Amino acid sequence: MSEFDQIFDDWESQGIKRVRFELPDLHGTSRAKVIPLKAARSFALNGLNMYGGTAVLDTRSDVVPGSLYNEEVGYGDQLLFPDPTTAAIVPWAPETARLICDARWYDGNTLEATPRAVYRRVRAKAASMGFAPMTGCEFEFYLVDGQTHERLFEGYHIFNVVRNEWVPTINRIVDLMPGAGIDIITSNCEYAGSQWEINFTPGLGLEGPDKAFTFKNGVKQIAYQDGYVATFMTKPWEGHSGNGCHIHMSLVDKDTGQNVMADESHDQGLSEVGLQFVAGLITHANAIDALLAPTINCRRRRRTHTFSPTNISWGLEDRSALLRVKAAGPDATRVETRSPSALMNPYLASAAILAAGLDGIEQGLEPPPPSRKGQPAEDNESLEKLPATLGDALDHFEASAATTEFFGQEFKDALLAVRRYELGRYAAEENEDPDSQRTDQISAWETNEYLELY
Repeated sequence: MSEFDQIFDDWESQGIKRVRFELPDLHGTSRAKVIPLKAARSFALNGLNMYGGTAVLDTRSDVVPGSLYNEEVGYGDQLLFPDPTTAAIVPWAPETARLICDARWYDGNTLEATPRAVYRRVRAKAASMGFAPMTGCEFEFYLVDGQTHERLFEGYHIFNVVRNEWVPTINRIVDLMPGAGIDIITSNCEYAGSQWEINFTPGLGLEGPDKAFTFKNGVKQIAYQDGYVATFMTKPWEGHSGNGCHIHMSLVDKDTGQNVMADESHDQGLSEVGLQFVAGLITHANAIDALLAPTINCRRRRRTHTFSPTNISWGLEDRSALLRVKAAGPDATRVETRSPSALMNPYLASAAILAAGLDGIEQGLEPPPPSRKGQPAEDNESLEKLPATLGDALDHFEASAATTEFFGQEFKDALLAVRRYELGRYAAEENEDPDSQRTDQISAWETNEYLELY
């Protein structure tokens, strides 16, 4: 009996009638086909056909010229091959299960620009160095009325017990997620009105971004069922908090599972490997920024004294720094990257952080001096700023030889084509250079483009 036979037999005994074959796209959203359970067995073994350019559609689902998987291949199909380790019943969808898929052409070659393939490439590098990544994501999101897109309440009420459970949807998310393998740690309303943060346990290797992908798309589906829109858009409104996603990452020995980043005798709590990991992230911060904050809207969030980093910095428990070291003992010491937007793609953002950190270890880099207590990193005017615009970030990404080595030329070309196409649409439709807006003024184009999609 094959691994899939066992999975499908179990699902049939539990009354499952349909299976989603899900493909994470460039934006971290789920592109899926729904298959009757009886038909899914054959597709699981032989592949499920899907339009080959699906993963590189832009945020409006435009077919982007030059994105490698469209006119270049005659707009041909790919085959989706499900990963059996992702098999899960979907608690918020009746009689439905899901499988997250990888994509191959009919000749068996991998679509190297698909996000899971990008992450697998970097994870293989980690394994060759003796490491496995442990990754956890902390998402912030807004719930808004499904018709009017208005917030459910106003004011700053972080942790307020009434606001924490303002609508039953929040408890539905908390209660249903464990059924899909997402074990919730904490849930609370966030700083701004109608904003929440729900945290879940980290995952080892590919399980980390798989969990984040499942969580984000699940939250949006549950909210929709209840008449709301859950948006992870970075900055939906002027004068209100942005949605970030702090990404916590540590390295463990791939054979023993022991955390290799901790040294309690060091004043920052980091081992030599941990310090080198930080140094790699500092070195490549500009080059990978387009994967951590991938839209025009993302940089609206970057303002001092909002716990959102504006410069390339690090420090022990410094919430204003790009990298916040969490020296939580020998098993849980990790580096928290605070620049990612909540709308980022968890496969691509995790791959970027991991690749940069590994390069620091491989090159034996040393980090610059950290911030000190009483002197937050954001107040240090001598530190280099993060890219001010998406255009700047894409230029850094393109110019970096390291990003080609990290992610491969195929992904690099596809990403640049899609994101620059998006910039071009903004410029044409708003009659404005996207690099000219550097305030938190939110255009109608951004709201229409990002609020529901993300």
